[in-house]
Parts: sequence; structure tokens; C-alpha cells
Amino acid sequence: MSRPTFTVHTLDTVPDPARTTMAGVHRRLGHLPAAVGLMADSPELLKGFLTASATFEATDLAPVEREVVVLTVATRNRCHLCVAMHTATLHRLGVATELIAALRGGTELPEPRLAALRRFTLAVLDHTGDVPDDELAAFLDAGYRPRHALDVVLGVGTYTISTLANRLTRAPLDPPLTAYAWEPAA
Repeated sequence: MSRPTFTVHTLDTVPDPARTTMAGVHRRLGHLPAAVGLMADSPELLKGFLTASATFEATDLAPVEREVVVLTVATRNRCHLCVAMHTATLHRLGVATELIAALRGGTELPEPRLAALRRFTLAVLDHTGDVPDDELAAFLDAGYRPRHALDVVLGVGTYTISTLANRLTRAPLDPPLTAYAWEPAA
């Protein structure tokens, strides 16, 4: 049996239950990313991801910290699209190229606090939330609060949704993202 083909919906082809959501994305971004068009086959998935993403953006983590969480999930789940999208975000935020390269390459981060955040995010993934006490303590010792641990869980859940959906549908890179293409290490 061959893999089913997923439809990259446009505003003209989108199922009615997802039309308002897709129109909102188009208004905010000025275009429709292919990944959004692919998620639209499940209006609930699309709305759920966008709602969770907006909620994660409102957490107490700083923008760069949120991107560390997202890129950690994206590289772990091997989502080339997510890595490219969030690499572009880090560039827009003016983040040092050394930090971006370390996040994309899975090497030690140059900033100890962000390194602790990435290690904690990986611990959440590795232990499916049952993070060992010493790993939680190391995260808190880096200056984070218990609230931030829960914010990381929200980010892990949110971006696990998108990474899995993008991989399942084989979401392509939109042309502006080709400069940030990423291939996972073997």
C-alpha cells in the first residue's frame, strides 16, 4: 500500500471548518505556509496547534528561551521544516550564530542558562515527563522556577504536535526557508 497524499489546502480549497483559522494565519503572515495548508485537513489539529502555540508564546519564558525549547524538540523529532522555521525566527531575534549552530547541531550551547534549559527539555522528552530529581534541580539551579518547568512541558507538547504532523505529511520548506534548510545528523 502506498503512502496517502496529503493536500496542501489554499483558501480556495480549505474545508469550511478550517477556513476562518486559515484566513487568520494568512492575515497575520501575509501568506499561507504549506504546513498550515496540510494541517487544515484536520481543522481541530490546526486550531489546536495554533492555540497551543499562542499560549506557549505567552509563557514567562523569554523569546530566545522559547526558541531553545522549540528547536530542541524539532531537532529531536527530526523535523527539517520546524528547524528551518525556527532558525529563521532566531535570526530575526538577532541571536548569535554560535548559539544557532549549536542548537541545530546538538552541541553544547555557549550560554550556561540556555544549556540548562535545553538539557531540561531533553530530560522531559527522554523521561516522558518523569524528570529525575537531579535534572530538575539542575534546571532550577540555573535560575529557572518551577513555573518554567511547566512552561517547557507546554512547549514540548505544542511542538511535538507540529513536528509529528509535519513529518507525517512530509510538509515542504516554503521558499523563504530554503536558506535555513537542515538535515539531521545520521
